[in-house]
Amino acid sequence: MLRRSAVKRHPMKMIDAHIHFSDRPGFQETAAEAGHVNTPEHLKQEFDRLGFALGIAMGVGDGGRDEGECRPLLPDLAGIEAARQGEQPDFIAFCCGLDSGAITPENTPRALELFEKYLKMPRCVGLKLYTGYQPVYPGDPRHAPFFELAGACGVPVVFHTGDTAGSRGKLKYAHPLTVDDPASDFPGTTFVMAHYGNPWIVDATEVAAKHENVFIDLSGLAVGRFEPEAFCAEYHGYLEHLKTWITYLSDYGKFLYGTDWPLVDPEAYLQLIRRLIPERHHNAVFCENALRVFPKLEKLL
Repeated sequence: MLRRSAVKRHPMKMIDAHIHFSDRPGFQETAAEAGHVNTPEHLKQEFDRLGFALGIAMGVGDGGRDEGECRPLLPDLAGIEAARQGEQPDFIAFCCGLDSGAITPENTPRALELFEKYLKMPRCVGLKLYTGYQPVYPGDPRHAPFFELAGACGVPVVFHTGDTAGSRGKLKYAHPLTVDDPASDFPGTTFVMAHYGNPWIVDATEVAAKHENVFIDLSGLAVGRFEPEAFCAEYHGYLEHLKTWITYLSDYGKFLYGTDWPLVDPEAYLQLIRRLIPERHHNAVFCENALRVFPKLEKLL
């Protein structure tokens, strides 16, 4: 399990702990709606301009259900063949995506071998489950050996929590309270609730408060392109709700910054989250917490 003293202090090198780095249909249009283009070159330009050293890409591309196997989902924007070799641009780390619906008792041993191979690669820093998009609870027994593997490899498991993009997702599987079971049952594994479980912020806060091994990423709390001042005025109540429960948790070591690129303009989103986090905690939320939760990132900086 994660220990608070496990990371040395760094000068502020910001880390985006939740992006999508994929050429899947729809991401080009989504990026355009946020005022950007979905290419490695453009994202690198934005990272350099805003001061980000690394982004953690959630695997959603190649893999999944292949001839009866459960194979890792990989970020493929820089090329699928390179991704299959564990190669990514120098500003990208990644989490292997796990297709819960592809797991069977018969293919689990082979799947564990495949996932272990990737989790030992330098740029593979975690495991991602798409709960809600797949009708499987986080605590489903089929996930247990993968949680044990992640713990043994010293990498976290990231769950999608909260609302889903589109009506086909099933929200009961993505409610943050469902993370309570694996967090209790696998105390040696670190878990991250993506998107703060939004709109169930209160419940996500309680799960993180209860469990030393549970953290929250702040990605996906706004989407598209917006002017921060106008957004804050229009959604004042929503932002005050977020700020209230962030403050209530009273532990800024629990929060990781993320954007959910390409769903949002990264500059506007950065300004928005900076308003929610007191400046004295910026280094923790925008850098150091990610280095603790994803310890393999240290060697990539």
